[in-house]
Amino acid sequence: MPRPRGFDEEEVLAAACNRFWDNGYAATSLDDLMSATGLGKGSLYGAFGDKHQLFLRALDDYRERFLCGIRSTLLEGTGSPWRRLKAFVMAIAEGASTEQGLRGCLLANSSAELNNRDPEVLARSRSTFAALEDVLAQCLEMARDRGEIAAEADPREQARLLLAVVEGIRFLGQTGIGRAATRQIARSALDAVPKG
Repeated sequence: MPRPRGFDEEEVLAAACNRFWDNGYAATSLDDLMSATGLGKGSLYGAFGDKHQLFLRALDDYRERFLCGIRSTLLEGTGSPWRRLKAFVMAIAEGASTEQGLRGCLLANSSAELNNRDPEVLARSRSTFAALEDVLAQCLEMARDRGEIAAEADPREQARLLLAVVEGIRFLGQTGIGRAATRQIARSALDAVPKG
């Protein structure tokens, strides 16, 4: 009978995720991962496989937490759908120049770093951004149904615009563009959505 694991898998994945997020995939060594997780090489490899498999598991964990939080905020939060969406976009703009915001989006960072050389990472990024687009479109559809945005507004089209803006703001925040600029970008994007 196999011995039970002496560690919390979620904690180990979170620690590995943070190390990959801070350093990038290529610059994160096995020693970095052992230091971050407190596990030895044998335990890491036994539980997660090689570095790449651990990275993919960390991305999957990040993706799930990321999408769960956004679904909760935009589809189940308090206030009207348009107010929730506006608050979400403005929060991205506010946070883009903070210490956490300067880290950017792990999926976007990983896709840029691996530059289409890792189809598994690229597939995860694409599916995550497609899911985010779906959530944005659902929220916009709810707002349209309530008359908060124009009846002729296409929720899918507006969702794609807002997805591009949100991810652009995150990237620009990493460059140090500043909060005033990210706020202005967010307000302009929100103003571009036809109102009811």
